[in-house]
Amino acid sequence: MKLLVYGAGAVGRYLGGMLSQAGNDVTLVVRPEGVAALQAEGLTITDAAATIMTRPHIVTSLRQAMLNNLSYDAFLLTMKSYSVSQTIDEMIAFCPHPPPLITLQNGIGIEEQFQQQFPEATVIAGSVTTPVSLKSENEVVVEKSGRGVGVAHTQAKGKIGPWKDMFQSAGIKTVSVKDYRSLKWSKALLNIVGNASAAILNRHPGAVYQSEAMYHLELAAIRETLKVMARLKLEVVNLPGAPAWWLAFGVKNVPPSLLKPLLTQMVTRGRGEKMPSFALDLTAGKKESEVLYHNGAIAKAGRELGIPTPVNTALTDILLKLARQELDWHTYSGNVKQLVAEINRYS
Repeated sequence: MKLLVYGAGAVGRYLGGMLSQAGNDVTLVVRPEGVAALQAEGLTITDAAATIMTRPHIVTSLRQAMLNNLSYDAFLLTMKSYSVSQTIDEMIAFCPHPPPLITLQNGIGIEEQFQQQFPEATVIAGSVTTPVSLKSENEVVVEKSGRGVGVAHTQAKGKIGPWKDMFQSAGIKTVSVKDYRSLKWSKALLNIVGNASAAILNRHPGAVYQSEAMYHLELAAIRETLKVMARLKLEVVNLPGAPAWWLAFGVKNVPPSLLKPLLTQMVTRGRGEKMPSFALDLTAGKKESEVLYHNGAIAKAGRELGIPTPVNTALTDILLKLARQELDWHTYSGNVKQLVAEINRYS
């Protein structure tokens, strides 16, 4: 297949490299600073079992990718959720009638944005559970093996089999889900665990969970999410290496005191030594945050349904204000008491 990976950071390079190695004709849209190394040395993907090297085509913009009336069998969209609106603007300018779109962002509400702007396009929802990082511009490191991708068609009778097979044939463990909203909400349920709170406190999630007060607020955020999902009649589903169903079962059925060591172990092992994505963006000085598409989307749905979501609302507001420098991060860094007091004001 001829594939364009648009917004190829670590995740895009990983997926594009695996698909290229499997024989697909892959073009990566990368930032200019990544071009020289990728063109000179190719792309290397390293995990615990093996190292592969491949040479996908490299461009720096959608305009360049579409020169000479080039066409593609699909776009893999791997930019951050907060960059989707800019991506749509660029697509309107340079590819107003796109091929099938595979949305691989974390977060809720991404697919609807593309459906609204490109109503005739096929939209496939995707979720990546394999944690990867860039060791250099042309080397991707797989941090944990045994994970993969979840995919779901946004149309009830749409065929998901060919897209599942595409990833599977590239050596990426893939599961298909009937309801794309269940796919994205289940991933969001996992993503909110120890993410916003760790970013605000500037501490690893394992350290955050040592606080009894923060642990109970984290549980409250998960319970709010499950209430919203139940009202929306969305099933919680497991994804490759991402046990969302088991998380929901534990929160609903296991006493908090017994669940705490299990949940602490999950967030510690799941993220390793790496800080969660919200914290990395905040540290990098980015003025936007994907929290808007996680805790923020949960809070928005709660308001529309009349379901209180004070913890998700508070975490969203505080983190966005920190990103926009409307609050002083030093006020919250390591200050559990301050954050707990602020969240409680939303109740």
